[in-house]
Amino acid sequence: MSSPVETQPERTALAWQRTGLGVLAVAALIAHGAVRESRPAALIAAGIAALLGLGVLGGLGPLRYRRLVAGPRTAVPGLVRTATGATVLVAVVAAVVVVTQR
Repeated sequence: MSSPVETQPERTALAWQRTGLGVLAVAALIAHGAVRESRPAALIAAGIAALLGLGVLGGLGPLRYRRLVAGPRTAVPGLVRTATGATVLVAVVAAVVVVTQR
């Protein structure tokens, strides 16, 4: 009998991709509302949110995956804190944009 295939790194990579895509989706919604209502400050906030989403999706996610494949002991808590911070920041920006609508 063969040993079970370890899928934890793949599941973690998918979760990081979902997080990055979610941040990008929120950024797109903020940008849509900003363009529709002619709000340049909200458009700038959407751009920053999009950059954070791209950072999680294209930078932190693959880095976390490579570290998990290398071994569970090589995980760095700073990566998780950074992704959490980016997600919370985008959520706060989205809340501010919604609350300050005209």
